[in-house]
Amino acid sequence: MLSQFTQEPGSRWGCLAEHIPVPGVYAAGRLDADSEGLLLLTANGRLQQRLTDPAWGHWRRYWAQVEGDPSEEALQHLREGVLVQGSPTLPAHARRLNEAELAAAALPERVPPIRHRLQVPTAWIELELREGRNRQVRRMTAAVGLPTLRLLRVAIDLMDGEPPLDLSGLAPGQWRATEPEEERRLQRLLTRSGRSAAEPATRPRGRGGRAGGGKSGRSGGGG
Repeated sequence: MLSQFTQEPGSRWGCLAEHIPVPGVYAAGRLDADSEGLLLLTANGRLQQRLTDPAWGHWRRYWAQVEGDPSEEALQHLREGVLVQGSPTLPAHARRLNEAELAAAALPERVPPIRHRLQVPTAWIELELREGRNRQVRRMTAAVGLPTLRLLRVAIDLMDGEPPLDLSGLAPGQWRATEPEEERRLQRLLTRSGRSAAEPATRPRGRGGRAGGGKSGRSGGGG
């Protein structure tokens, strides 16, 4: 599924119009076609720019199922930044997810399922990024020897001290309108002064988003 509303001629991917009958909106941060998860749609160009410009440092939380056994050294490399297409990524948060977290999330099955190699273990890691280069998560995990098999964006932090926006209550392919309080929070972003990209990105860690959501998008957004 491409994170756009127009079908591309000859493409094997679908588009958002097949699921969302809302005209005049577009994605604030796309996902790769083979990724899943949270996609925020808006008709407000200023809000779209506010959420996607790295200078504002909105953290996006991803869950990635990777091939291999993540070592603390590999996770530390991800935290410090790795080279992606010739330039280093910004510092990130990275940790391994435990079985209890995965069980509580009750992730839906991926369609089509990921490829499994019987002799190679898999694991889940959580990555939080404040930039969104093309296929960034996949390129980052590959750089530390952990190819991504499945990728979900589970939350977007509005950096306002409140819980991040997440996928709670949504099944794959479902959508909903923002709640009134969510709408107020999003509108407040447009009246807040921001920091420059050169300043350190510090924040309290928000609550984790439930992983799920439908496939979407093709490029950008870090997926």
